[in-house]
Amino acid sequence: MFFPIFDITIIVVIPAMLFAFYAQYRVKSTFKKYMQVRSRTPYTGERIAREVLGTEGRNITIEQGQGQLTDHYDPRSKTIRLSPDVYRGNSVAAIGVAAHEAAHALQDMHGYAPLTIRSMIFPVANIGSRLGIPLAFIGFLFASESLIIAGIIFFAGAVLFQLATLPVEFNASSRAREVLQHKNILASDEMGQVKKVLDAAALTYVAATAVAIAHLLRLFLLLAGSRR
Repeated sequence: MFFPIFDITIIVVIPAMLFAFYAQYRVKSTFKKYMQVRSRTPYTGERIAREVLGTEGRNITIEQGQGQLTDHYDPRSKTIRLSPDVYRGNSVAAIGVAAHEAAHALQDMHGYAPLTIRSMIFPVANIGSRLGIPLAFIGFLFASESLIIAGIIFFAGAVLFQLATLPVEFNASSRAREVLQHKNILASDEMGQVKKVLDAAALTYVAATAVAIAHLLRLFLLLAGSRR
């Protein structure tokens, strides 16, 4: 019994990987395109995030981070970290990303259930994403079915986290667009452009989930094959 790197079961993973490559290309090209489109609002990404938070988000810190496409909300420190191009910029892409991250903070403040569930799953998922496949590999290498099953269980936790992430991300994008529209921050054509940016970003989460599910399915197929 061994863990094959390339065998017939790799067919399960290849489509998901190709989808992931496409999603990465799509988000980078869309972000690059709309970073060049200046919004008619004078607001920067930092100001947009503050507008989305409103008065109830006074205790949320908004700070400039580093790199590109590194924007995120940290629920532990109640901090929104925006990449430099987003924090200081007022492009359509910057506005969309800033509003999205501020929407995550709103989810946290409002006790959005999927976000709470995802946070609870994270410690197990973090371990599972690192140990799941290596454990299964060791199990196949030493013909230990118990190690293989343990690896599958650990990796299943990572898959569950990816699944829980999807509603969190979709809801944040929806909230962001609703607030931007409600406050009349953007014109209708700009709202359409923001949607393209957020949809492209959401595609990366869908792709990551597809890849995780494909790897989990492959582990099950390999386990079934090893029992023959």
